Order: sequence, then C-alpha cells, then structure tokens
Amino acid sequence: MFFTYLRRELRRRRKAALVVASGLALGIALVIIVSSVSSGMTKAQDKVLESLYGLGTDMTVTKAAAAPGTGTTRPRFEFDAKDDDSTQSTDRVMVQGFQTLAATTVGKVAGQSGVADAVGGLSLTVMKVDGQFKRGEFKQDEGVPQDGRSGPGGGSDQPQGEVRGGGASFDVNSFTVYGTDVTQQDLGPLTSSTITAGRTFDAAETDAKVAVVDASYAKEKKLAVDKTVTISGTGYTVIGVSTADSGDAAANVYIPLKQAQTLADSEDKVTTVYVKATDSQQIDAVKGAIQKNISGTTVTTSADLADTVSGSLSTASDLASSVGKWLSIAVLIAAFLVAGLLTSSAVSRRVREFGTLKALGWKSGRVTRQVVGEALVNGLMGGVLGIAVGLGGAYAVTAISPTLTAQLGSSGGGAMGGGPMGGGAMGGPGRQTASKTLDIALTAPVSLSIILIAVGLAVTGGLVAGAFGGWRASRLRPADALRRVE
Repeated sequence: MFFTYLRRELRRRRKAALVVASGLALGIALVIIVSSVSSGMTKAQDKVLESLYGLGTDMTVTKAAAAPGTGTTRPRFEFDAKDDDSTQSTDRVMVQGFQTLAATTVGKVAGQSGVADAVGGLSLTVMKVDGQFKRGEFKQDEGVPQDGRSGPGGGSDQPQGEVRGGGASFDVNSFTVYGTDVTQQDLGPLTSSTITAGRTFDAAETDAKVAVVDASYAKEKKLAVDKTVTISGTGYTVIGVSTADSGDAAANVYIPLKQAQTLADSEDKVTTVYVKATDSQQIDAVKGAIQKNISGTTVTTSADLADTVSGSLSTASDLASSVGKWLSIAVLIAAFLVAGLLTSSAVSRRVREFGTLKALGWKSGRVTRQVVGEALVNGLMGGVLGIAVGLGGAYAVTAISPTLTAQLGSSGGGAMGGGPMGGGAMGGPGRQTASKTLDIALTAPVSLSIILIAVGLAVTGGLVAGAFGGWRASRLRPADALRRVE
C-alpha cells in the first residue's frame, strides 16, 4: 500500500517532484565539481613539491642559514697567462647554498622519535667557463717617426700610439649535479623521476664513476646510455636516462654521493637530509623534536614549502578552497530550504487528501511517513541527477586540462635550503632572486568518497524536505481538513 500510493502520487505530481529534484541536483553537482577540482589542485601542488624532494618525503633538514656576509665563499676563476692567442677553459664545482651538514646528521635525524627513514644528499652546481683571449695590436699615431718617439730631443722616450683590438670572449655554462645515496633510493629527488632508458644505480656503486642524466639535459647535450658526461675533468659513464614526472627534474645529473663529495671537496658532508615520518599526523611533532635535539638545522615540511608556491596554481587553489567551497555550501543549503518549502507547500495543497485519509483511519505517523517517503525519493532522484551533472563537469575539466603555473621560491623564504634547487631556489645566499616555474595541467579526479558524500547529501536533502512536509501533515485534523475547499 505504501509503495503503491507513493508511486501514484509521484507520477501525479511530476512537475513538483522534478523541481525539488533539480534544486537538490544543482547543489550536489556543485559540491562534486568543487571537491574534485580542489582534489586536482591538491594533487597538482603535491606534484610540484615532489619535483623538489621526491616521493615519500615528509620534511627536509638543512643547515640553518648563516648570517649575511659570513660562511660563504664566492667562486674564483683564474686563467694562465699565455703569449699567444689560445682557448682558456676552467670549471668550478660549488655546493648549492654554500652550506653543508656533517654526514653524521643523517643518523641523528634517523634516531629521532617518529622518524621512519632518513637519507642524505649533496646538491652541487658546476659552472664551466671557456673562451679565448685575443691579443691587441699597437697602432702608432700618424706623423710619429717609425721608432715611435716624439722626435729629436722631444722629451719623451715612450712610443706614441695605442693598442687597438683584442679582448676576450667567454661562454659560461652551468648545470646541476645531485649526489644520491645509492644504498637508500626510496627517498630523495630522484624518486620523482622515472628511468626511461638504461637503469638506475646499484647498491654496490657507492663510489663508482656512473651517472643518471635527466632526459631534457641528455637531449640538449646529446647524451645517451653508455656515453660519458664530464664533470670537472672526471668522466662518468651514463647508465640511465630519467624523465621527471612533473616535467622538470630536480637536477641535470645524478651521481653516487661519495663521488659528489669528492668533486666538491666536501668529504662526509651533505646539503640536505630527506625525512619520512612514521605517521603523517605527527609531522609537526617530529619537526619540533629535530629542531630541539639537533642544533644548527632548519626543518622544512611539505606544508612550509607549499606556502612558497605562487602563481595561477596558488590563486586558483585559494579560490577553490575558499570561494568555491563556501559557494557550494550556500547553494546546497538554499537547495535544502527550497526543497523543504516546496514539500511543505505541496502538503498544504493536499489538506483535503490527508484529512480524508485520516478520517479513513490513517494515523498521523503513517501520513508523516508517506510524505517523508515521497520527499526521500525526490532527494534520491536529485542525487542521481546531481551525480551525473557533477561527473560531467569534472570530466569536462579533466578533458580541457587548463594549464596552471606554479612558481617556487619567489618569496625568498628559507624553505628547502641547500636542496636540489640549491642556493638559488630554496635556500642559501642566492635564494632572494632565483626561482623555479612549473606548468601543471589541472585535472578533476572524482573519488568514491565524493560519490558517497553526494548520496549522503541527497538522502539528507530528502529527509530535510520530508521533515518540513511531515511536520505540516502531522498537525492536520480531519474535521478542519474536510471543511477546506480547494
């Protein structure tokens, strides 16, 4: 009887049911789209951050920034003086950020409570200068004797004329090198890249002259597997080519940590310690413990680094998390209220019907259940329609894939000092000016949890609408209802 009456009433009031369902569908669809876009932006930010420190890293430990003007050494380039024109070439291997930690710091960090794993790395910048000096030619002034003097008794014994031409032309080329601990390759910047040719390091290659090069750098320098890349006069055999998942690698060349320490004359030194926490909910506590127990260090979490992200990605993320969510909530509340008012209004137009049913023996509870059942079906219809529209909107965003830019380090913060982005992007003396810009394609993934939330909202909307109508229906008295004429 309940379902028969329910089906008949919904069919008889199709327009009213469609209006209620459409209102709920609009709110539910907006919630799905905003939630999926926000999820996509979160994934995009994670992708940006992973390009700096790799997968699985919750925080990094670096040396605390030195006072301005202390603890840094500017690179010097010296050339031998030669009589003839010749090509001069020299290079310098510099620690990014110009600040290092003792390698023993890695063990100290790993021993802290809440730390699951820790690994050290050394980030370097190799700057190569090569070019040619050209000797100038001495040109005599016109009217001056061949011996170059001003004349008999002229009072000057110096040649009269000037040196013309000559000069120097030099090309400066720099690239980044990251020394990775080949015995622990689960953490660090290399984990954010995929080996697309050759192989990665073996655990036994702790001091081998082998290298993995980034695909973009390999293309630029025409490098391939089994070829040799030269770093400060030392040749390294390319064993693999890696492609960064984010489109921009943390370093151009990756070599074993010991080799990097030798090149930079930084024996038993690291620039960054990459840390994985045992529990993502305890990251702040682990950060506090490291800063308290290991002096002279700066601990940067992924949340700290996210604050340095600017550009359209940051702006869109802020809009989605603030304006978008509040807008979806406002629309959803409005949809619930409209559904409730429409259901209540429908009950008022059915006064004689409910009065007759009560006169025939229906209890108030049965009438209320009938109204709530109709509203609940309307809510579920709205849920199905809203989920369909929401999935369509999320698919459209993913299909279009608008490109957002993310700029890191432009704020000049001290995050990730000495990391793969080095003193330029995230720490050290150069951090005030250099930055890194990435282009990220936005997607809008829809998870099962979002669908379940949508179903819950549909049921809630139906119950809210049914509560309005059921309350009106339960207050009707048969005698009053039968006296009304529609």
